[in-house]
Amino acid sequence: MRFGLLGPPVLFYDAQGVARGTARAIAGPKSRVLLTALLLEAGRAVSVESLKDALWGEAAPVSAQASLHNHIARLRRLLDDPERLRTVPSGYTLRIDEGELDVHVFDAHVAEARAAHTGRDWERVVRVCTDALALWRGAPLAGLPPEVGGYAFAQRLCEARLLLLEWRCDAELALGGPRLHELVPELAALTGEYPLREVFFRQLMLALHRTGRQAEALAVHRDLRTRLVGQLGIEPGPGVREAHVEVLRGVTGGGGAGERGEPDRPVPAPAQLPPSPTHFIGRTSLRESLRRALTAPGPHPTAVISGMAGVGKSALALHVAHQLAERFPDGQIHLDLHGATPGMPPLTAAQAVNALLRDLGTEPCRIPEQPDAAAALLRSLLAPTRTLLVLDDAASAAQVRPLLPGGAGCGVIVTSRSPLTALDGAARFPLAPLSDEESTELLRRASGRDGLDGTDAARLLVELTGRLPLALRIVAARLAARPALTPDTLAGQLAAADSRLHHLEYDDLSVRRSLAVAHDALAASERETDRDAARTLGRIGALGLPTYGAPLLARLTGTGEPRTEAALERLLDVALLEESAYGRYAPHDLVRDFARERAGEPDTADTDTVGTALHWYAAVAERVLAAIVPAGLDLDDRRRPTPSQPSGHPAHVGTVGPFAGPGAAFAWGDRELENVVTLVERYADDPSRQRAGLICTLVRLIFPYAHRRGRVAEMEVLGQAGLRVARRLGDAEAEAYALADLAGLHFLTGRHNDALALNDGALALWRRLDRPSWIRRCLNNRGLLLDGLGRRGEAGEALARSLQYAQQLNDPYGEAVTRSHLGNLVEHTDPRAAIEQHRRSLALGDEIGAVIVRHTAHCNIGYAQLRLGRPAAALPHFEESLRILGGHGDWHGESRSRLGLVRALRLLGRGGLADRECAELLGRADARADRYTGGLARHQHGLLLRERGHIGAAREAWGRALAALEGTDEQAVVAELRALLAPADRSPGGLDDTLPDPATWRPRSTPPPPS
Repeated sequence: MRFGLLGPPVLFYDAQGVARGTARAIAGPKSRVLLTALLLEAGRAVSVESLKDALWGEAAPVSAQASLHNHIARLRRLLDDPERLRTVPSGYTLRIDEGELDVHVFDAHVAEARAAHTGRDWERVVRVCTDALALWRGAPLAGLPPEVGGYAFAQRLCEARLLLLEWRCDAELALGGPRLHELVPELAALTGEYPLREVFFRQLMLALHRTGRQAEALAVHRDLRTRLVGQLGIEPGPGVREAHVEVLRGVTGGGGAGERGEPDRPVPAPAQLPPSPTHFIGRTSLRESLRRALTAPGPHPTAVISGMAGVGKSALALHVAHQLAERFPDGQIHLDLHGATPGMPPLTAAQAVNALLRDLGTEPCRIPEQPDAAAALLRSLLAPTRTLLVLDDAASAAQVRPLLPGGAGCGVIVTSRSPLTALDGAARFPLAPLSDEESTELLRRASGRDGLDGTDAARLLVELTGRLPLALRIVAARLAARPALTPDTLAGQLAAADSRLHHLEYDDLSVRRSLAVAHDALAASERETDRDAARTLGRIGALGLPTYGAPLLARLTGTGEPRTEAALERLLDVALLEESAYGRYAPHDLVRDFARERAGEPDTADTDTVGTALHWYAAVAERVLAAIVPAGLDLDDRRRPTPSQPSGHPAHVGTVGPFAGPGAAFAWGDRELENVVTLVERYADDPSRQRAGLICTLVRLIFPYAHRRGRVAEMEVLGQAGLRVARRLGDAEAEAYALADLAGLHFLTGRHNDALALNDGALALWRRLDRPSWIRRCLNNRGLLLDGLGRRGEAGEALARSLQYAQQLNDPYGEAVTRSHLGNLVEHTDPRAAIEQHRRSLALGDEIGAVIVRHTAHCNIGYAQLRLGRPAAALPHFEESLRILGGHGDWHGESRSRLGLVRALRLLGRGGLADRECAELLGRADARADRYTGGLARHQHGLLLRERGHIGAAREAWGRALAALEGTDEQAVVAELRALLAPADRSPGGLDDTLPDPATWRPRSTPPPPS
C-alpha cells in the first residue's frame, strides 16, 4: 500500500485483482481529515486532542471522544494491515514504510535534482525532474478544511515543484535542440501563472531568442521590467539582466543557463558603490586608520563604523571604499541593510544573503532554501576573490555575521548605529561629530556661501547643529536654496529650542526622522527592555539634565535599577545616548530636542518628572549630609524641616539607602552636583509652592557638600536661589539658612565684609526665631570674620558668647570649633597661648571623633609654629592635618593645610618638594574655579620662582595672584604683592628688606563647614 498527499489524500492499493498503483479516494470527509493528520506526523504519535482539533476545530461535540474511536476503526478497515495504526498512551501512530508516502519519494527526487543541477548534469536533471513532477496530482492537501493545518507543509511542496520546473527548463535550455520550441508555450503559461517569478521570464526570453524570436524576447523583458518597477519599485535581477544582454547581442552560443564569463560575453565585476560624497570634510586620522585596517594582511578585514544618526558613517564608508576600489578588482558590492531606514523594516539575514548571492550572479533557483547553506554558498563564491563589501546601516551583529566572507582577499565595511561588539574580530571606528573647524568648512562648501568663514553666524549655526554632518548638510541646503535667507536669520530660527528640529528638515533629509526610526522601533517592540528604553528617553527629554545615572532614571520610570540599566544599554546600542563616563549617560544636543518632543507624549506628560526628581535628589542629599557631617546638633539642625517643608524628612528618604562612608557620599555629589544646580537654577522661580519648598530643602541639604568640596560657582547659584525662594515663600528659617550659607561662600572667596553682613542677617533671624544652636554658629562665624578684618575686640566678644552657648547646649563640637577660633585670635599676640587653645580643641575632637576638628587643630598649630619662626615644628602638623582629612572632602581646610605645607617647605629650603606641593594646590584650586585660593597659591609660587632666580616668571605669577585677590579682604597679601610688583632699582635679592616677613602671614582660619 502507498499513500498520496500530492493532491487530495488517496490510498494506492496493490491487492487481488487490482492493478498495482491504482488510486482509491477516501470516502467521507472526516476519514480524509483523520488520515491526513496522521500522515503529516507519519511514524510519530499524534495526540487525541490534536486529532479532535483537526476533525472538529474549537466546536468539538460532547461525543467527540466516541466519534474519534469510530473513525479510527473505520480507517483501520481501509488499511492493508490494521497494525499500521496503533494506539499508544498519548494517542495514535500511523506506520509508513520507506517509499510508501509520495511526499517522501518526491523529496528524494528534489534532492537528487538539486545535486544534478549544481553539477550541470543536464540529462539527469531532465529525467529526475520529470519523474518528480509526474507524482504531482494537484495542490497538496487540496479539499481539506483549515483545521487540519499543514499550510507550511503545502507551501514547501509547492515551492519545491516550482524549483523542479525551473531546473528542468534550465536543463532543456542548456541541452538545446528541438525541445526548445516545445518549451516556449510551457514557459509562457508559467509566466502568466507566476507574474513576479523572474526565473521563468529569463528562461522564456532565452527560449524565444534561441529559437529565432528575438523581438518577442525583448517584449517579454520590457513587460517584466514595467511590472516590477511599477508594482514593486525594483529593477529585474542579474539573471534577467544577463539574458537581456544575450538577446541584445544576439549571442546564441551554448552553455548552461545562468553561466557567467563566456569568452564572447564577459560579465563585468560588480561596481555598486554609490557616488563618493561630494563634500567630504576632515576625519583624516580616522580615514588612514580605516584604510590600514582594510588592507592589513591576514583573515578578511572587517571594519565597523558606528555612531549616532546623521554623524556621517555612510559618507566615511563610501569615501574610503572608493579610495580602495582598485585594491579589490573582483568587485565592490554595496548593500543597504535598512537597519534604521524610515518606513522600512531591516533586512533579515536570509534576505541579505540572498541579495548578495544575486548580486554575485547566482540564479534564484540555485540559492539553497536553508539559510546556513545559502551563507555557505556566499562564502564559497567570495573565497577566491578580492571583493569589497560595504554593508550599510546594519541593525545587529546577527544580521551581519552570515554575510562575512571566509577568505583573506575580501574586505568588509559595516556601518551601524551600534558598535556591534558581538561581531568577533572586527576593527571598530566610533564616529563623533565634526570639529568646529570641520563643521564650518562643510557648511561653507555645501552652501556655497564663501563669506561664512569666521563669522558669528557660522559659529552659531555650527553650535546649534551640534556639529552633526546631517544637520549641517540640511542647513547648507537651506542656505543654498534661498539666497535671501541670511545665516543670522537661520541661526535665529534654530535657536528656538522648541522648533530646532522643524528647521532641520529639507527635501528627503530630516534629523527628526533619522532619530525617530530607532525610538519608534523600541517603542513598538515586543521586548520589555526596548519599551523601557523608549520610556526612559521620554523621561530624559522631560527633565533635560546634563547627565543621567540609572538610579535617578529608575525612579522616574518606576522600574528597578537592573531594568533601567538594561534600557540605558539599549539606548547606547542604538546611539540615542552616549556614555560620558562609566554609568553616566548624556544625549547629543539634537537628541535632547527629539527627546523633549517625545516628553510631550501622554506616557510622559502625565507624570510630574521634575517633582519626582527634586524629591529624589532631596532624599539622597539628606543621606549625603548624614555621611559627611558628624552626629550632633549641626546635623540635627540642618535635617530639621523648615515651614516650607512640612514633613520630617525629604520624600522617598526611606527608599534611599545610606552611604557606606564619606567617600561614597562625596563621590555621589561629584557626579550629581551639576544636575542639582541645573534643577535649582531652572525651577527656582517656578510658581508651584511644592516645587519651591523642595528647592529650599534641596539647597539646605546639599550646601554642606558643595562647601566642603569648594565648589564656589555652584555655591553661588545654590545660595542665591535658596535665598530668593525662601523670601518668596516667607520662610524665615529657610532664609536664615540661605544667608548663613552665602556668608560661608563669601568667606571662602575672601570677601569677608560681605560675609559679615550676610552672617549678621542670619544671626538676626535666628535670634528672632529663638534658635540657640544657630545663634551659637553665627556668633562663632562673626568672631572669625571680625578677627580677619582686624576688629579683634569685637571678635573676642562674639567668640566668648559663642563658647557660652556651646557649653549651655552641651555641644562639644561647637565648643571645639570656637576654641579653635579663639586660638587664632590670640595668635597675633601670643602664639604659644594659641597653640594651647588649639590643643584643647584637638582633645575635644579626639574625644568625639570629629575629623574636621582634629585636622583643623593641626593646621592651626602649624600656622602658630610658623609665626614663632619654627617651620620644622610646623611641617609635621600640616602633614598630619592632610593625613587626617583623607577623603573627607573639606576643601577649605585642605587648601589652607597645603598652603601652610608649601610655606614650611619653602622656609626649610626644600624648594623642589615645595614646588610640587604648590603645583598640586594650584591644580586643585583651578579645577574648582577657586580664584581666591589660586591667588594665594600663586603668591607662594612666585616666591619659590624668585628664590631660583626666575624673576620674570615670579612677577608673572604675582601679577596673576594680585588680579585674583583684588577686591578681597586679604589686604596684607595684596599689599605685599603690590610691593613685589612695584618698579625698583634694588636687586631681586633685596626685595624682602622693606616687606613684612612672609612667615608671619597666615590665611583666614578654617571655619566650620555649613551644617
